[in-house]
Amino acid sequence: MARDRLLLASIHDVSPRFESEVDRLLDLLAPHVGSRLAMLVVPDHWASSPLDPASPFAARLRAWADAGIEMFLHGFVHRDDSPHRDLASRLRAKTMTAGEGEFLGLSREEARERITRGRGLIEQITGKPIAGFVAPAWLYGRGTMDALADCGVRIAEDHLRIWSPAERRSLARGPVITWASRTPARLASSLVSAAALRRLPMPVLRVGVHPPDIRHPSLVGSIHRTLAIALKTRRAGAYADLLTAERPRVFQYSSAASASSGRAK
Repeated sequence: MARDRLLLASIHDVSPRFESEVDRLLDLLAPHVGSRLAMLVVPDHWASSPLDPASPFAARLRAWADAGIEMFLHGFVHRDDSPHRDLASRLRAKTMTAGEGEFLGLSREEARERITRGRGLIEQITGKPIAGFVAPAWLYGRGTMDALADCGVRIAEDHLRIWSPAERRSLARGPVITWASRTPARLASSLVSAAALRRLPMPVLRVGVHPPDIRHPSLVGSIHRTLAIALKTRRAGAYADLLTAERPRVFQYSSAASASSGRAK
């Protein structure tokens, strides 16, 4: 049945740095999906906006989690400081994101340390296990892929798929709808892309919004239309819903898998 199809909505870059934008994005999404959405939390955005467990923002995170919003770890600083010795990684780091592919060039040990530290902070604040991990800009290197399995992360996603590192299986495939505003050309192309993707009959449709989106009326309108149209034939779901579905264990890591990315802001 069409109503068995899922819509998964998420707010990226949740951090004290973007508190007002997160509030406005939540106001935009909530009339469509209620609390059936995910927040992707950055513990210290660009190493300049640390998440203090004793802060009012941390208390809001806990309240949102108590209301049923899924909390994902979204990198640690969301900034790429890796040297990227191989050409392919340098090109991806340069062309696919504005210096934010934090987990593309990390070693297994570095990625594991940041995942462990970030997860501990979010779980301390919310009192609940994180739902999963999403790398900034949806960019993963081999070290990060190995670290996700080491840490038993239940759910991860990139621009083209969702998988369970802990269970080593694919959960869903298909592109995520996201918007870009860094240049007029990116803004225009993201509007066209959203209009095309939101009507596709894929079993799981993902919509990811970012703080800069709320500053552009054309993007706000597109987000609203995308959710309204998608929910005519879908129900708002949670990423955790995918773990209960019986699916083959088909996920295998390859170097090409880490090439997926979202649209840089």
